Amino acid sequence: MARINSLRDGVFAVSTDNWRLNSGVVLGTRRALVIDTGAGPRQAREILEAVRSLTSLPLAVVNTHAHYDHFMGNAVFQRAGAEDFWGHRGCAEAILAHGDFQRSYVGTHEPEMAAAEGLDTRIVVPNRHLPGTGRRPSVTRVDLGERSVVLFSLGRGHTDNDVCVGVDDVVFTGDLVEEGADPSFEDSYPRGWVDALDSLASLDRYRVYVPGHGVPVERGYVRQQARTMRAAIERVDSSERAGAEPHGVRPVTASMFRLPYNPGAARVLLDRLERIRVEDGAAGDFASLTVPRPRAD
Repeated sequence: MARINSLRDGVFAVSTDNWRLNSGVVLGTRRALVIDTGAGPRQAREILEAVRSLTSLPLAVVNTHAHYDHFMGNAVFQRAGAEDFWGHRGCAEAILAHGDFQRSYVGTHEPEMAAAEGLDTRIVVPNRHLPGTGRRPSVTRVDLGERSVVLFSLGRGHTDNDVCVGVDDVVFTGDLVEEGADPSFEDSYPRGWVDALDSLASLDRYRVYVPGHGVPVERGYVRQQARTMRAAIERVDSSERAGAEPHGVRPVTASMFRLPYNPGAARVLLDRLERIRVEDGAAGDFASLTVPRPRAD
C-alpha cells in the first residue's frame, strides 16, 4: 500500500515498499506532475492509485534517471493519459539502449515486466528533454497551471543522466541523495557526484530534500553525504599515491582502504574510480594523437 506524505500545499511524496521508492506528485491548476513511476505495472498502479486519491487532473511524468525502479512504470501512466514524459536526454538514450536488459532486475516483484508479457509492460521512453546536449548542467521549467516546477541537471553523479525536480522549497533528488543505505555507485561518476551534492546543498531555496529511497532529509544530510564521499575518494587517492612510491604498497582488498561504506559498496566505488581513470586516460591518449593532414599535392 502506497503511503502519501504531504510536504507542502499540493506537493506530496508517495512511498511504496518495493525498493523503498519515493515518487512525487505536484499539483497545478491544469495538470499534475508525477515524479518516478516504479519498476513495473504492479508498483506503478499503486502509485497511480495514490495520485488519483489526490487529484483527477491530467498527468505529466518526469523520470529522475534511467534505473529500472524509476521508469518502468511509465506505461501505466501513459494508459492513464499522460503524454509528456520528461527526462534528461541521456536518460532517454540509456533507456533505449538498456531498458529491456533491466527487466532482468525486477522479476521477483514484477514478473510480468520481467517477462515483457501482459498489460503495461512496454518500455516508455521520455519524449521531453532538458535543453542542451546533456553533457553540461541545464535547467527548464514545466508549467502545471499557476505553478511551475524546475527540472535541473547538475552534471554527472549517481548516473550521467540525473534530474532533480524543485517546487517551492522542496526538491526531489532522485538517487543523488539516498537515505538509509550506502550510495549505489554502479553507474556513478563519484567525483562529479560530490560536486553535484555540494551544488545541491548550496541552493538556498530548498529546505526539504526528498531522496529516491528513504525518508526526506534536510540540507545538512546532503552536505554530510558529500563530505563522506569526498573523504572516501581522497582515501583511495592517497592509497594510490602511496602505492606508486618506491617500495610502496597498494591495498589489495576493499576493506584495506578503510572506506566509510559497507564492503559491497566500497568494492563498487573502487571499481568505478579505476574504470573512469582508465577511460579518461584512453580518451586523453586518443586526443593527443596527431591527425594526418592531406598532402598539398
